[in-house]
Amino acid sequence: VGSELNSIAEAMELPLVRRNITGAPKNLENGSYVPQEGDEVEDLFLLLQQVLQAFPVDAVSCGAILSDYQRCRVENVCSRLGLKVFAFLWRQEQPLLLNQMIAGGLDARIVKVACMGLDQRHIGKSILDNSFAAHVMQLGKKWGVHVCGEGGEYESAGAVWS
Repeated sequence: VGSELNSIAEAMELPLVRRNITGAPKNLENGSYVPQEGDEVEDLFLLLQQVLQAFPVDAVSCGAILSDYQRCRVENVCSRLGLKVFAFLWRQEQPLLLNQMIAGGLDARIVKVACMGLDQRHIGKSILDNSFAAHVMQLGKKWGVHVCGEGGEYESAGAVWS
C-alpha cells in the first residue's frame, strides 16, 4: 500500500508527511509499550514530531479495531507529544462496524487484498458495493475472515472530510 500513498494524498488534497522506518519491532508486549532506542515505534514518534512542527495538530485518529499492539503504541507516542488519541473503532463488532460504515455512506475503496476469497478483481471496489459487502460478510461467516480487514485480509482507503 505504501507505493499508493502519494496518489491517495493527492486525490484527497491533503499533505503527506513521510519518514523511513529505520527501527525494528523490539518491544513486542501487547498490553504496554516502553520506549526503546531502535524500536520502530520511535520512528512514529519522530514522524509525529515533524507533523507537529508543520501543522496545527492536537489529536491523532487510530484506526485499530482489535490490535492492542497498535493502539498501545499510538497512545504511548501521543501521550509523550501531548496529543489526544481518538480510537472510534476500538473493539466494535466488525459486522456491525462494516454495516455502520455502509449506512453512513463511507466510500472506502479496496486498495490491496491478501486472503483467500479476495483477489485482484476486488481492487477498487467500494464497501458500498452490495456485492462486495455481501461477499466479505460471507467470508466472515464461512472462514472467520475479519470483515473490516483487521487481520490484514484487505487494505482500504476512504475519503476524509475536515
